[in-house]
Amino acid sequence: MTRFIGEKILMRIFIGEGDRWGSSPLHEALLELLRREGCAGATVLRGVAGFGASSVCHTARLLDLSADLPMVVEVVDDQERLDALMPKIDDMMTGGMITLEKATVIRYTPAGKGAAATP
Repeated sequence: MTRFIGEKILMRIFIGEGDRWGSSPLHEALLELLRREGCAGATVLRGVAGFGASSVCHTARLLDLSADLPMVVEVVDDQERLDALMPKIDDMMTGGMITLEKATVIRYTPAGKGAAATP
């Protein structure tokens, strides 16, 4: 597990809740791709409001049941792995945005391992 400690890259994939890959929601298909390709982990975040290149604002208002809420898929991994995945991810997207930034991983432990000691 220590191979993930240190300098890595954070990839954020911004998509809409209604985006699809075949018959599956795009965020689920991306998550499965990242898992299958051996990424250390990924998280999907659902936004309450946002707008993108179209400047159309999407919100989670009660009266707006058809809102295409923003979704963000985040994954932290090595530059090489993310570079190799980029063409596959790009092929799956019809819109949206992908960003990359440097991230320093200071802890990477599976759930239930290394729990903090009680005082």
